[in-house]
Amino acid sequence: MTLPIALVLALVGAAALLLITERLRPDLLALLLLVVLGLTGLVAPADLFAGFSRNAVITILALFIITDGLERTGATRWLGQRLQQAAAGGETRTVLVVTVATAVLSLVMNNIAAAAVVLPVTIGLARQRQLPPSKLLIPLSFGSLLGGMATLFTTANILVSNTLAENHYQPYGVLDFALVGLPMALAGIGFLAVFGQRLLPVRVREGRESLRPGNSLAEAYQMRELVRAVYVKPGAALAGLSLAAGGWGGKLGLNVLGLSRGGAINLAPARSEVVREGDVVLFTGHIDPQELEAYGLIFTEDPGWTGQLASDEISLVEVTLAPRSSLAGKTLREIQFRDRYNLSVLAIWREGNTLRDALAEIPLRFGDALLMQGQRSRIQQLRKNPNFLVLEEDVGEAGALPRRAWVALGLTAAAVILPAANLLPIAQAAFAAACLMVLFNCLSMDEAYESIEWKSVFLIAGMLPLGTAIAGTGAAALIGQWLVSGLGGWGPLAVAGGLFLLATLLTQVLSGQVTPVVLAPIAIAAAEHLQADPRGMAMAVALGCSMAFLTPISHSANMLVMGPGGYKFGDYARVGLPLSLVLLVVFLIGLAVFWGIH
Repeated sequence: MTLPIALVLALVGAAALLLITERLRPDLLALLLLVVLGLTGLVAPADLFAGFSRNAVITILALFIITDGLERTGATRWLGQRLQQAAAGGETRTVLVVTVATAVLSLVMNNIAAAAVVLPVTIGLARQRQLPPSKLLIPLSFGSLLGGMATLFTTANILVSNTLAENHYQPYGVLDFALVGLPMALAGIGFLAVFGQRLLPVRVREGRESLRPGNSLAEAYQMRELVRAVYVKPGAALAGLSLAAGGWGGKLGLNVLGLSRGGAINLAPARSEVVREGDVVLFTGHIDPQELEAYGLIFTEDPGWTGQLASDEISLVEVTLAPRSSLAGKTLREIQFRDRYNLSVLAIWREGNTLRDALAEIPLRFGDALLMQGQRSRIQQLRKNPNFLVLEEDVGEAGALPRRAWVALGLTAAAVILPAANLLPIAQAAFAAACLMVLFNCLSMDEAYESIEWKSVFLIAGMLPLGTAIAGTGAAALIGQWLVSGLGGWGPLAVAGGLFLLATLLTQVLSGQVTPVVLAPIAIAAAEHLQADPRGMAMAVALGCSMAFLTPISHSANMLVMGPGGYKFGDYARVGLPLSLVLLVVFLIGLAVFWGIH
C-alpha cells in the first residue's frame, strides 16, 4: 500500500460518501475531483482533461442528440401508436409488450429516454385494459434496463469499453454484449411477464376510476361534451384582433381550443393568431349569449369538427406535478403558465373530481392531474421540465410516418449497423449520425444543444480521470489481487460473479455512470492476475451496472415511474431481488459458455 494508492482510495471513498449523502451535485463533485487529481499529481496534466475528448463521452453526447431527433420527428410517437395496437389482450400480453417495447428502444436510446417515450402510452394501456398502472410501470422501467444489457449503447458498457481501450485491450463492438446480454434480457422479460403479475403490487390512485377505462383523455375528462362554437359575424368587435388582444381568455373567460376557417381546423391556436370575420371559434367555458352578441359572436355548430382535440401536430396530454416540483401551492396565473409554456390547461383532476372553471386561480397540489393541449414541440419541452411529469398522451389518429422520421430512423440504423459491421468506430458513426440529423432538419442545432444532458457529460468526463488514477497508481492491481485472494480459489468465474454482485450493489447507491469507472480497472487487473480474458471479466462490471432493480434511487427510470405507479420503496426489491438472482445465474452461464471463463 503506497501513498498514491492510499490517496486515490481515500478519494474514491470520499466521492462515494458525498454521492450517497447528496451533499454535492454529482457533476460538481466530478469537476472537483479533477482539481484534486491534478493538484496531487495522481493524474498527469496531459491526461487530466482528456475525459472531455474520450470516445466514450463523444458517443454518449451523440446518443442524446439521436434520441431527441427520433422524438422530435415523431418516430417514437409512431412506435407508441403501434405499441397500443400490439398490446391487445390480457395482462400477461400487455406486460410482455410494454417490457419488450421499452427494451427494444433502449437498444439505441438512453434508458431514461426510452422509458419516458413508452410511459404515456403505458398509462393509456392501463386504463384501456382496466389494469392498475402499478402492474405495468415497473416492467416498463426494468425493461429499459434489460434492453441496455444486449448492446454497447449503454453508458456503463461504453465506459467499460473505453477502459479496455485505455489499457491496450480491444474495446467492445456493438454486438459483443449480445451473446450474454441478450439471454439475460430475454430471461428478465420472461420473468416479469410470468411472475411479475404475482409480485407487482396493486396500487390505484384514489378517485382514479373517474377517468373511465377504454376512453381517450378527451372522453375521460368529458371534454367533447363541453366544447362549444361561436361564429364571428362580419363587423364583430373581436374580428381583426389576436386572441390575446381580444381578451378571449382574460376578458371573456373562455379557453379557446381551435379556430375553424374555410373547412380547416387549427387546433390549439397561438395567442398571436388573429381572429377573422367568418371564423368559427371552438372553446370551453361559460358565457351569457347576450354578452356574446355584444361582441358580434353567435353560438353555432361546426360540421367540420369531428370531436378530435389532438392531431399530428397537436397533443392532448395529462400532466402531474413532479415529486420535487416547486410549483405546489401556486396558481397557473402566478407562474404565467400560458405565456411561459404556450400550452392550454383545459381541466384539472383532483381527488376524483374534474375542475373546469377558473383554472388559472386554483392553487396546484401534488396529486393533481392537469389536462393540457398544445404543440407537440411544446410538450417535448415540458417533458424536460423538472416541475412536471407527463403521464399520458392522446396521439390522435395514427397516420403515416413523416419523411423526417424515416430519415431519423435510417440514420439511427446506420449508427448501429456500421460499427457492428466494423466499417466505422462507434463514436465516429454516432457522431456522424447526430450531425446528419441536424443537416437533414430532424432537429435544429439549438435543439441539438438542448437535447444534451450536460450534467451527465460533465459527470462522466470528470470521473474518467479517476479511473486513470485507479489504474495508474496500482490501486486497481492491489484490489484485484485482494479479490483474487478471496475468490480466486473457486476460479475466474467466481471472481467474475463477485465483480458482478459488487457492481450491482454499488449501482444501487452510486450510479451506472460512476461505478464502471471505479470497478473496470479492478476487473482488468483481476483478469491479468488469473490469466483470464480481461474483456470477459470486464463484462461482469458492465452488466452488473445495469442491474439497478433493487431501489428507486438506483436509476432515473425507476424514479420516473414511482409517482405514476404509486410505488413504495420496497416494491422495487420485491420484484427486483428475485429478478437479479435469475439474471446472475444466466450471466454466469453465458460468461462460461461464450467467453470461456470457468
